[in-house]
Amino acid sequence: MTTMETARLREIAEEGAALGEIGADAAMRWVAETFGDDFIVASNMQDAVLIDVAARTKPDFDVLFLETGYHFAETIGVRDAVDLIYPGVRIVNAEAEQSVADQEAQYGKLNRTAPDRCCQLRKVVPLQRTLSRYSAWVTGVRRVDAPTRAQTPIVGFDERNGLVKVNPIAAWTDEEFREYLEANGVLENPLVGQGYLSIGCAPCTAKVAPGADPRSGRWAGQAKTECGLHG
Repeated sequence: MTTMETARLREIAEEGAALGEIGADAAMRWVAETFGDDFIVASNMQDAVLIDVAARTKPDFDVLFLETGYHFAETIGVRDAVDLIYPGVRIVNAEAEQSVADQEAQYGKLNRTAPDRCCQLRKVVPLQRTLSRYSAWVTGVRRVDAPTRAQTPIVGFDERNGLVKVNPIAAWTDEEFREYLEANGVLENPLVGQGYLSIGCAPCTAKVAPGADPRSGRWAGQAKTECGLHG
């Protein structure tokens, strides 16, 4: 259960949505003022942009990292660097109930045979378990990421997980994102510079062809386009 009752969280989400297309800093101020410490910022450690945006408003907060056991070494390196660069941040590693070895012993390599099932076990379930301890979560989802995210609001209610969901940089274009990252010297996963433009688990992430959709590097050759975390 979250700290606040679901009905009250729905009201709060409506109040936040009524603020309209507020900027990232304003969205984070609203989060800090509304929830205090009762929120968590999600990051896949492709970069630390969202963490940097949040830290400008509130230096101490929890950061959710889905430790699937299948990450690139570079991704783990970014996570560890974030822990050093932002001293007020508390990394919350959300892990599956089974280790990778135990899961593969029981089911085989699900990332090859049943990727939806793998994401469910190693991402969705750990996410839901972790979010149940908070009243709100903050994500880096942007509308330009994919057609499925084109209508992402700045503030909304997450029906699946039963808490307020805030997307401070939802309206940012790729140009605005890159400008912020470079102007502020924000940490970025070195794999991005090698052509991995949407980084997930290593077995399910490939380089993106020049000019191609950045999400095309995820689950390449499959109909799957989302891991199930954002609907």
